[in-house]
Amino acid sequence: MAERMSDVLKVVVTSILPYLELRGAIPLACGLGFSAFEAYLLAVVGNMIPVVPIMIFFDPATRWCSKFPLCKRFFDRLRERNQRHAPQVQKYGFWGLALFVAVPLPMTGAWSGAAIAFLLGMRKRIAFASIFLGVLIAGIIVTILTYGLEVFVNWILRIVLS
Repeated sequence: MAERMSDVLKVVVTSILPYLELRGAIPLACGLGFSAFEAYLLAVVGNMIPVVPIMIFFDPATRWCSKFPLCKRFFDRLRERNQRHAPQVQKYGFWGLALFVAVPLPMTGAWSGAAIAFLLGMRKRIAFASIFLGVLIAGIIVTILTYGLEVFVNWILRIVLS
């Protein structure tokens, strides 16, 4: 029981982390023996945990941290990187942000989606719903790829080892 809770925590924490998010959490869950549904659910929940705090505290945090040269440089680079994607997201609004978050590639998850929503001045409820939809779609894609690949590799191994 305690070991299973530890594994749950590993998956949720991995899903919370920027860059890894659910793209790293679902394969981890697969490796830890979770079912596809469990992996999906834990990863989506974990991936959404930081979204509201990011949306609430991003503005005050960037203003305060920008007083320090190192932090200012970091936030300037973050702003630059996210503003590259902003025109496409802004053009399509809710759906643009959802699609941006849904594509399971580096720098396109919930963290970046929340930062872009802030930079574009999107209303928080709209942005949250859009990010949530994107996370749900990304979770489905990564789950299918992860568990589908596992089934395929096991099938090949059975053929080769038979």
